[in-house]
Amino acid sequence: MDTLKYRRIMLKLGGEALAGPQGFGIDPEKAKEVALKIKKVKDLGVEIAIVIGAGNIWRGRDGLEHGMERATADHMGMLATIMNSLALQDALEKLGVVTRVQTAIEMKSVAEPYIRLRAIRHLEKGRVVILAAGTGQPYFTTDTAAALRAMEINAEALIKATKVDGVYSDDPKINPNARRFDRLSYIEALNLRIGVMDSTAISLCMEHNLPIYVVNLWKEGSLEKVVLGEPVGTLIC
Repeated sequence: MDTLKYRRIMLKLGGEALAGPQGFGIDPEKAKEVALKIKKVKDLGVEIAIVIGAGNIWRGRDGLEHGMERATADHMGMLATIMNSLALQDALEKLGVVTRVQTAIEMKSVAEPYIRLRAIRHLEKGRVVILAAGTGQPYFTTDTAAALRAMEINAEALIKATKVDGVYSDDPKINPNARRFDRLSYIEALNLRIGVMDSTAISLCMEHNLPIYVVNLWKEGSLEKVVLGEPVGTLIC
């Protein structure tokens, strides 16, 4: 415990983390792989809250392109995050990690309603808490939900775990000369309009001085390095 830099974290995952080779849906093997990575961090003595997106099931912009009402599209996305949360909970529980799902949209027969103090108590008791259904309100992304919940539970860092190993000056898949940043200020990240996290989430973290780490979820040991204070990915602070 004495070697930990962060003892309570908010982990933001994209829904795609649970998708199989086809790129959509929920693959139980992928869920297990993600759960194993979370367990390794948990075993270090870290308290972990998680917000997961829904891009593997539903993207609101797809509905908008076909004329769907924005609020309707967003509510569908919130429900999809609950499906992902339950899948991840199941994978974690199978590894012996006690997990609770709390939802911003009440469905008491499926999961607990989100209650800030109850979430904190679960963390203190060593349980992983998955916070589903975003903020419960349309027009807010799951990135913003992660930032908001991180403030509410007094998380010490927000980790955005993606498919890339940090923030780049350009898309590294298109531009091989794109520069990776080791560190950015909040203002620099906002001015660069980085695609990895929306500006509302970054602004909220800036207002409350919450460090953001952008790391590659699939790179071995990346999450552990963050909580141990070792250099990895991009730090926005």
